[in-house]
Amino acid sequence: MIKIRLVGLLSHAKKYIVYTILWQWIALLSQVAAVFSIAGLLERVLYQSITGEVVKRTILTLLVVLIIRFLCERMGARSSYLACVDVKRILREKIYEKMLKLGASYSEQVSSSEVVQVSTEGVEQLETYFGKYLPQLFYSLIAPVTLFIILCRVSVKASVILLICVPLIPISIVVVQKIAKKLLNKYWSIYTGLGDSFLENLQGLTTLKIYQADQQKADEMDVESQNFRRITMKVLTMQLNSTSVMDIVAYGGAAIGMAVAVSEFLKGNITISGTLCIVLLASEFFLPLRLLGSFFHIAMNGMAASDKIFKILDLPEPEMGEKTLPEGPLDISLEQVRFSYEEDREILKGISLKLPAGSFVSLVGESGCGKSTIAGILSAKNHGYTGNITVGGIPLSEVTESDLMKHVILVRHNSYLFKGTIEDNLRMAKPDATKEEMEAVLQKVNLLGFLQTQDGLQTELQEKAGNLSGGQCQRLVIARALLKDGEVYIFDEATSNIDIESEELIMDVIHEIAKTKTVLLISHRLANVVDSDQIYFLKGGKIAEEGDHQTLIKLDGAYKHLYKSQMALENYGKEGM
Repeated sequence: MIKIRLVGLLSHAKKYIVYTILWQWIALLSQVAAVFSIAGLLERVLYQSITGEVVKRTILTLLVVLIIRFLCERMGARSSYLACVDVKRILREKIYEKMLKLGASYSEQVSSSEVVQVSTEGVEQLETYFGKYLPQLFYSLIAPVTLFIILCRVSVKASVILLICVPLIPISIVVVQKIAKKLLNKYWSIYTGLGDSFLENLQGLTTLKIYQADQQKADEMDVESQNFRRITMKVLTMQLNSTSVMDIVAYGGAAIGMAVAVSEFLKGNITISGTLCIVLLASEFFLPLRLLGSFFHIAMNGMAASDKIFKILDLPEPEMGEKTLPEGPLDISLEQVRFSYEEDREILKGISLKLPAGSFVSLVGESGCGKSTIAGILSAKNHGYTGNITVGGIPLSEVTESDLMKHVILVRHNSYLFKGTIEDNLRMAKPDATKEEMEAVLQKVNLLGFLQTQDGLQTELQEKAGNLSGGQCQRLVIARALLKDGEVYIFDEATSNIDIESEELIMDVIHEIAKTKTVLLISHRLANVVDSDQIYFLKGGKIAEEGDHQTLIKLDGAYKHLYKSQMALENYGKEGM
């Protein structure tokens, strides 16, 4: 049970595996020397031919054997450690590098919780695979052959019987493997599914409490937990049963070998010292394989985990080009762009629009019409579109993702703020930013005054900036985007779910940015897009209307109807206050 690809991925471990086997083999030879020495001494005692010289030689041999075995144990443990010391680091680096290559679209192919689980517990399982299982596997093949060669000089018949019984353990392991592989794959599937549910429910706990749906989710998790408990018990039962089978085979085989040796002694074919040697070493034919069996289940779990790891490492990477965008203002053009999340549900149906360099363009429309999908495509989150998209005259598919991220900055309504200081979050945009630069962008979003009443740039943020209001969070996100100083800014519902004061302040900042940068604003509130150079009204994945605000009002179409409805609703709300 050797996964060639896994061993190849961690080829540095090969030499340490060889060293571990070598130390085990030397320890075995020293044990054989000790057994032969003791057997010879006992034979002399029995026949009353013992001398002081023989006793001294035997004691000296045993002392040398003890020293050799001590050294072999220490060196073997060190080699085992070195074989697996880099396994966790290398595998986690590979997974991390894969996530970087998948880019912003990784969540379309694999869940975050699955990545976390295989990167932690899954990788831990493979540490035992390299450090214990693989060395023991090869040693289990070498030890019986070594003992057979040595004991053939004592009794060929007993040695052959012992060697023949040895393959019964691998056969039992192979049988167990066929059952275990399917069972462990199911175990990992249920385990990752439970992790998905737990993470989702934990992140949405506040919402569950608000709608008093926490008990329902708790009951659902109880069902999933029971399924996980049942599959875990099946795995443990399988391990216990297979261990019992291997014990019967191991000790049964050793007993048969001993019986044959005693029979040969009674027939006068071997000496008493030879019989003692076979009796004392018979178990050594089987113990290495028996120990292998104890590592086998951990190894199988590791193999199942490696399947999950390679599933992630084999995910298709988005095709990105090698070109870089020109410096300076950038224009964006979309021609007949189509996109589907699912084959039978097309989201964008031939979208054509232009964002001239330095312009202020807005996308509006009802929910689900494809506004955020366009933002996702332009920020490299959504791949698999058809049609032509150019940025600065270069096809989007030919631009490197890193360079695109450098020039095109996406600000969403739920952009993430990390636990740490304000400075830590701002330096993500510009690691070498000065204190003055960071305070300048905070001043632009009217956040500096508040922070100066706290600890300034060293103000600590809780997880997801839980100690800031929604408006403050969004202003900090925009401050970070300003510090990045890109050429194109995409604001995807950046003013949703915040107070009116913060919304007005953010819109002032966006209008200021639009004076020098290319801005694409996506908003459900049409009052925010009135001053746009161009407005595209999307409906059903198509552009239903386009023009500036006055032009669209004169069309007397869907845009005007939605605008009038929103204004009436807002005026009614103001009158009610």
